[in-house]
Amino acid sequence: MDKKLIGIDLGGTTIKFAILTTDGDVQQKWSIETNSLDEGRHIVPDIIESINHRISLYEMKQEDFIGIGMGTPGSVDIKKGTVVGAYNLNWTKKQNVKIQIEEATGIPFVLDNDANVAALGERWKGAGENNPDVVFITLGTGVGGGIIAEGNLLHGVNGCAGEIGHVTVDPGGFECTCGKRGCLETVSSATGVVRVARHMSEEYAGDSQLKQAIDDGQDVSSKDVFDYAQAEDAFALMVVDRVCYFLGLAVGNVSNTLNPSSVVIGGGVSAAGEFLRSRVQNYFEEFTFPEVRNSTQVKLAQLGNEAGVIGAASLALQFMEKV
Repeated sequence: MDKKLIGIDLGGTTIKFAILTTDGDVQQKWSIETNSLDEGRHIVPDIIESINHRISLYEMKQEDFIGIGMGTPGSVDIKKGTVVGAYNLNWTKKQNVKIQIEEATGIPFVLDNDANVAALGERWKGAGENNPDVVFITLGTGVGGGIIAEGNLLHGVNGCAGEIGHVTVDPGGFECTCGKRGCLETVSSATGVVRVARHMSEEYAGDSQLKQAIDDGQDVSSKDVFDYAQAEDAFALMVVDRVCYFLGLAVGNVSNTLNPSSVVIGGGVSAAGEFLRSRVQNYFEEFTFPEVRNSTQVKLAQLGNEAGVIGAASLALQFMEKV
């Protein structure tokens, strides 16, 4: 039997698992709830129990697997296999994840930041088309990113490579949770889109359902903003244009620096689809020089919720090949 890979996508509410072939085909997948009580001390034991249970259920053995890969929130030390600062998991202290999982399963284990892992997934089996140079940007509650250059996932000297959410696009703009101002995350995340809408609504005097909803104190989401824009609400279109200006500026500058084959946009905000992508593309073309403009493509992510587990399996495959 050909050896398999296990991919794990550790999230704040759900832990997703998959068993995959070395070609990246998902053969089995399942999920469990993330129990982050008691400083998250149940998370790793729950992962171990779930893996061992499934291996037994499918009548497989530990030697049937090349390795386990996992994407996790927080700051990751890849060599030591530790995580710290994953606050949505209540992991405030350093977690020795690799040692625990390898000892309990007998299978080699590797982990990385969740945005990096999603980038690997989109590069391998999604919009990246397995090209060696791909940038991934995920627009969710925050803005994450991952950079694959010449086939290698970039980490930087302190593990911060690919933090595209903290590229400055609006000097003197909104304050970011990182402590500086004008980060892409403050204007293009799901919360950022709403922040831009609320800020711009103060000066907009025309007729608009979106402005009316904001003025009435309604709970407006980024999806609402894009829905109003697609219904040709004049103010919502202005907000979307502003958001896409900032996104296009960041994508353009990253592309001018790295010249990847593609910049792939994923995450919840990307559900706006071609309506979002085409507007980002217009600004991307404005902010790139011709050689980059003609060789780098702006694409939408294709894998959705499977990007994490597929990327985690890819991480395991790459890591074990180097060992």
